[in-house]
Amino acid sequence: MTPHPTPDTAHVNVRLPMERSRIAETTFHVRYAETDQMGIVHHSAYLVWFEEGRSAWSRQAGRTYADFERAGYALAVSEVGARYLAPACYDEKVMVRTRITQVRSRLIRFEYEVLNAGSGEVLVTGFSVHICLDPDGKPTRIPEEWRQFWAGLTAP
Repeated sequence: MTPHPTPDTAHVNVRLPMERSRIAETTFHVRYAETDQMGIVHHSAYLVWFEEGRSAWSRQAGRTYADFERAGYALAVSEVGARYLAPACYDEKVMVRTRITQVRSRLIRFEYEVLNAGSGEVLVTGFSVHICLDPDGKPTRIPEEWRQFWAGLTAP
């Protein structure tokens, strides 16, 4: 997805049981490599953080994205957007909140909030839309068991 590695899992904290919240929260410190010369997080790093949020959401829900791939399917990003409200800086602790807001026959939509974990200030909001691909890379329907699983955990 991007040349930047995801945050080191030794510094990632995932909490809140999925059954209660339908929203995954993961926290980590901003790494130097994610910042520009001014020590402010580069806009592209937020997309990597969205990906980390999706992975955390899946782990928390009990079915990882790796499980979906082992079943022979993939989710390709078809649309992504972000609204930058305030900067994050090197070594600040940030939290990514992730939820699913839409599941259709061939697509799934995730929404994100990136917050300063100390103050609770919302830094960035965003979304990503993913289309299901079969083993040949062609768009296909999401397998019913997965569609039901994700739809059952869709946040209001």
